[in-house]
Parts: sequence; structure tokens; C-alpha cells
Amino acid sequence: MPGSFPEDLCRRLVADSQDAIIFADPEGRIRLWNRGAEEMFGFPASEALGQPLDLIIPENLRARHNEGYRRVMAAGATKYAQDLLAVPAMRKDGTRISVEFTVILVRGETSEILGIGAIIRDVTARWQREKFLRERLAALEAELARAKQ
Repeated sequence: MPGSFPEDLCRRLVADSQDAIIFADPEGRIRLWNRGAEEMFGFPASEALGQPLDLIIPENLRARHNEGYRRVMAAGATKYAQDLLAVPAMRKDGTRISVEFTVILVRGETSEILGIGAIIRDVTARWQREKFLRERLAALEAELARAKQ
């Protein structure tokens, strides 16, 4: 079976990934929501499937996201297929988390756009460490500047 992967293997890779793997149709409705997404965002698949992506997007970012999503659907291209996108997201309990992800523009057999897939990783702990280090560095630099005066 060289050169081909059994469908069951692909399903298991998606289903069992620790990263969230999500697919949304051209209207932005969630059509695939793996266990990693359930853990990361707190919504079981039964609650997420069929819902708009707004489910996990902080309210103040929704209009911008929806505009960008419509633009990608119309253009049929996105720079985030190669570039890592880092944004805040929202869990079911309202907690904001920091995520990084890439997207895959999924096309059908006749090149029609079926939607967008995303592989998402929660980087909240790293973001918080980096924020602490930036704040500490700024405080030390301010202290050093005061000492030189």
C-alpha cells in the first residue's frame, strides 16, 4: 500500500490529534470538530457542529474575522496557508486563550471551494511567559535608567 493512506488512518489522525482540527464551510459554519477542539475550546462536537465560527472568536474580533473569511472565499486564496496566524480565541466558559494556526483552503474535485480547514494549537502558557518576560525586562530597563540619572 505504498503511496496511499487508508481512510481510517486519516480519520484517526484527525480525531485523535491533541491540536484542534476544524473545518468550516464557505458560510463559516463548523462541519468538522475533533477531540482536540473539544478539549481546547470546551464545546463538545454536538454543540459546535453547524454553528458559526463566532463560537470561538471573541466578540470584538468577529466583524474583522467574518470580513476576512468572506474575502478569502471570494478570492480563493489566503496567505495563512503558509504563515502562522496568532490570535486570541474564546472557550465555552468565556475564558480567552491565545492560539496559533495555519489554514488549508479545501477544494473539491472541480476546484470549487468547499471551505477552510484549520490546525490550531493553544499557546496561552507560552504567551503568558513571554508577556511576563517583556514586562520584567521593561521594569529592569526603567530601573537601570533611573540609576544612571
